[in-house]
Amino acid sequence: MSHDAIPPDPRPAPSSGRGRKKRGGRRRGLKITLGVLVILLLAGGGAVYGLYSRLDGNIKGVDIDHALGDDRPEKSPTSGQNLLVLGSDSRAGAENRELGGGGAVGGARSDTAMVVHIPEGRSRAVAVSIPRDTLVTRPECAESDGSTLPAEERVMFNSVYSEAGPACVVKTVEKMSGVRVDHYLEIDFAGFKDLVDAIGGVTVDVPRDIDDKASGLRLTAGQHRLDGARSLAYVRTRHGIGDGSDLGRIGLQQQFLLALLSEVRKQDLLGSPAGLYRIADSATKSLTTDSGLASLSSLAEFARSMDGVDPASMETIMLPVAYDRADPNRVVAAEPRAGRLWKALRDDTAIPESAKKSPAAGG
Repeated sequence: MSHDAIPPDPRPAPSSGRGRKKRGGRRRGLKITLGVLVILLLAGGGAVYGLYSRLDGNIKGVDIDHALGDDRPEKSPTSGQNLLVLGSDSRAGAENRELGGGGAVGGARSDTAMVVHIPEGRSRAVAVSIPRDTLVTRPECAESDGSTLPAEERVMFNSVYSEAGPACVVKTVEKMSGVRVDHYLEIDFAGFKDLVDAIGGVTVDVPRDIDDKASGLRLTAGQHRLDGARSLAYVRTRHGIGDGSDLGRIGLQQQFLLALLSEVRKQDLLGSPAGLYRIADSATKSLTTDSGLASLSSLAEFARSMDGVDPASMETIMLPVAYDRADPNRVVAAEPRAGRLWKALRDDTAIPESAKKSPAAGG
């Protein structure tokens, strides 16, 4: 047989739908294979191995399991996962102080908090925002110096971080929800800004004009491409929207999260090693995770397990809250709606419509 004579394929041609599915599966498999090969090849070169080590060393870890011990909710009987994501308003470092508005602000608070639930199968996700002004019962927590911080009622949720650190925030969320937090991820002001700049900005649809005189952010309604600094101002603005409370900006934070995830998802990182490193460096150097995710390989494995989650299908919900009767500037969990929401996450079931509506909406 001559070399240019190609025998016909005896197999029947697949239907168009199945063919697309198989080709898509092959392409995805090829991408993963290429990614593994790239990692192996890079690890074999001394110079690039140094870059890998730098990225790995960027990540700060917190041993949540050791800090909390056995006094925790049971793990889900399914393969569902719960990730607590915090945006910290730490003023540590010159860049964080400048981005946070400067000034002598002591400690740090959890500026943004979301419980991200990934149900069994990992084909979708739900993000539940906890308003920072929510009054909660902070459980007894161990402090870094070995002393014990006693339990206290009616404390602002965002103060728990500054008073006792990330492990106590996890414990507070678990006590108020009964939901086991499997992983913890925190990023500060500078890290957020640098990540957005590293991916070339994020496009958002601004729902209405924003004129925040406190931050200087001015945006007209419509589509805007935001750089890191303006993105940070966008997710933190509260005076230019709604009633000026924390509740008004939660919708913007959730919208931005989906836009950011979509932007990262559509970029061809394997096609640009330099771009991949730039993004990875920005994403890791201001990142704090639980010890189970505190390595580049662990983060990569977790990210691969989330590959099937499409940001377009991700559901965003605010914890149902009501204005506190004693202090209308604060909110409290609205029962029984909040209880129904947490139960759905614990049971890995669909969230009832009644649990998605909050009596206090922030205008």
